[in-house]
Amino acid sequence: MQIIRYPERSTWPEILKRPVDDSSEMEAKIKLVLSDIQTRGDEAVRRYTQQFDGAELSDFRVSPQEIQQAAAAIDDDLKAAIETARANIESFHRSQISQEAVVETMPGVRCWRRSVPVESVGLYIPGGTSPLFSTVLMLGVPAEIAGCQTVVLCTPPDKNGNVHPAILYTANLVGITQIFKIGGAQAIAALAYGTETVPKVHKIFGPGNQYVVAAKQLVSKDGIAIDLPAGPSEVAVIADASADPDFVAADLLSQAEHGPDSQVLLATDGDGFLESVQSAVTRQLAALPRRDIAAAALANSKLVLVKSTGEALTLINAYAPEHLIIMTEKADDLAAKVTNAGSVFLGKFSPESAGDYASGTNHTLPTNGYAAAYSGVSLDSFVKKITFQQISKSGLQQIGPAVEAMAAAEGLDAHKEAVSIRLRKTGL
Repeated sequence: MQIIRYPERSTWPEILKRPVDDSSEMEAKIKLVLSDIQTRGDEAVRRYTQQFDGAELSDFRVSPQEIQQAAAAIDDDLKAAIETARANIESFHRSQISQEAVVETMPGVRCWRRSVPVESVGLYIPGGTSPLFSTVLMLGVPAEIAGCQTVVLCTPPDKNGNVHPAILYTANLVGITQIFKIGGAQAIAALAYGTETVPKVHKIFGPGNQYVVAAKQLVSKDGIAIDLPAGPSEVAVIADASADPDFVAADLLSQAEHGPDSQVLLATDGDGFLESVQSAVTRQLAALPRRDIAAAALANSKLVLVKSTGEALTLINAYAPEHLIIMTEKADDLAAKVTNAGSVFLGKFSPESAGDYASGTNHTLPTNGYAAAYSGVSLDSFVKKITFQQISKSGLQQIGPAVEAMAAAEGLDAHKEAVSIRLRKTGL
């Protein structure tokens, strides 16, 4: 990891850059995949599945037998852990159900909103080197609570055409029956446009690598809604001398092991503490099975020494991290001033991995600085808010003149007449 001491603010943008590929070249490749699948459907999906995943599949659908076999392959301890996480995630997301009040904005004018489920949703679950069955819970549970009629799950197969049993077990646990062995940009294309086998959906959810994120953004231009830009994982930590260097190192590594394109960042006001964290990272990295992946991510990561924890927070708000951990003596005070972060973890006993799995909050979060404008996935992500209004005769008499005056001022005479004709015919 690169150590940077007391950087001038003019250098912050360069320090906070994410490791990304040339997006123009990548987008050109993805556009070809999207167009091919839109035109050739299943045939193109099979070809890309063989090319990118090394699996030859005649049928992408996961069969009921495979789901049964997956349940038998999961040990009871893992099943209990998944059930604990499911219960907590369900509890947190059910708390987001709200019944909005009818508002009478003026006498006789009633307005309200109603939440309606998105009818069909597609869930993308990364596989690759780490099968994220936890993401099945993060997306499947709120979809179930919202009442989405159709839920379609895509996840990449291994070279033998199999899906990790924990993904299948968890999907079945939350009631998902349409599961397809498709990964990468080809999965996003299949969900967006539909194929002979895969149903077209209205909204696509799920994290992924830069190719998946770019594919989601490209299909959104064709009118397919997406949850948010959720790409390579990242974490930022603000810590002072009261924090445990081993805890900080473990949190940094927990995100670095996601992938070589992940990034981690520490901002601290303690020079000696920074050195202690670097030593702890080196020591803990050596013991990790995924140390090569983590080491590649650490090469793009920074340890930054600043003058105060207040300056650290200013730096991190500029970074807008997916995850933010605050381990300082006055963590609550700093937390109140956080403006840009996907999810925040306070205190030395709140590791980011708790939110990744089982605390109840959603781990599908904006990355790459998008936390400055996007929220993470929630129950609201799976519903539409439809507004309603009802105006009585007397209410139209009250509001009508304002509407007529505004429509006339904009030169929209038919808008004005839609009110005027009612007032004339009813004698108002």
